[in-house]
Amino acid sequence: MTYDEYNEFCRSLTATSHVVQWGASHVWKVGGKVFAIGGWEKSGTPAFSFKTSDLNFEILKNEPGYRPAPYLASRGMKWIQMFEGFHGDNGEIKKHIESSYRIVCSNLTKKKQKELGLNVQSS
Repeated sequence: MTYDEYNEFCRSLTATSHVVQWGASHVWKVGGKVFAIGGWEKSGTPAFSFKTSDLNFEILKNEPGYRPAPYLASRGMKWIQMFEGFHGDNGEIKKHIESSYRIVCSNLTKKKQKELGLNVQSS
């Protein structure tokens, strides 16, 4: 996946915003909270970081092409980075980014979710 394809996919998700920060990384947010980062790989090949569940973090951190995300995981956050050793397809990357997006959305307040037009279950 190229950074252009990554940005296009993240842009397609509801209520997202894009900033370039942290050394020219492509940072995507929903409700002001980061759900995906494109960049932070010194080799020049694309790398994508995303938030994950505790279980997926434990599973993915030792898989080929995945590692605990630099800076974030060392601070106790459950973030994984797909980097140059990854040989999967774009569908797999999209699945992880979309899951990260859902995790971040679910942690927003119900009021914020409604403001952003996210799928909120009525109580």
